[in-house]
Amino acid sequence: MMTERSIEQRLDDLERIEAIKALKHRYLRACDAKDADTFRACFIDRGALIDYGPLGKFDDADPIAEVFRNIALQKVDGRNVILDMHHAFHPDITLRSDELAEGKWTLAFRQVNLIDNTETVRSIEYVDEYVVENGEWKMSKCQSITLWSMTRPLADGTVVTEG
Repeated sequence: MMTERSIEQRLDDLERIEAIKALKHRYLRACDAKDADTFRACFIDRGALIDYGPLGKFDDADPIAEVFRNIALQKVDGRNVILDMHHAFHPDITLRSDELAEGKWTLAFRQVNLIDNTETVRSIEYVDEYVVENGEWKMSKCQSITLWSMTRPLADGTVVTEG
């Protein structure tokens, strides 16, 4: 038999889910804006379990933040040479308690690599776990599973501009 939740409890649950969505959106915007500090701040302070496939597995967010800096912040002649686009949708968030949740997201990822002159498109599934730390939702686990990927050369004459 299921216990009926009050309107206040259901409203609190909706607010928790919206806060988790806002966290994931902040993370995605940080990726595209090349904001390594905000990227790092989306994870718990210590001990996050992160599996980004070919980019590596980590037991804390500091090492993946460094990988992020090394890849996303590359510049040649003052111009960014790795341009990313992260669009996540289909959030499926399950609250386990008032301070613990898990979620799945679909990610449409696109990257223009001006070093290799390539464009990569990937369909990715995120499998996350979230906890409340110091009053804020943070990611405690983030797994990225590539469903498919395509890389192709940029056509001759392709012009890529920022801003």
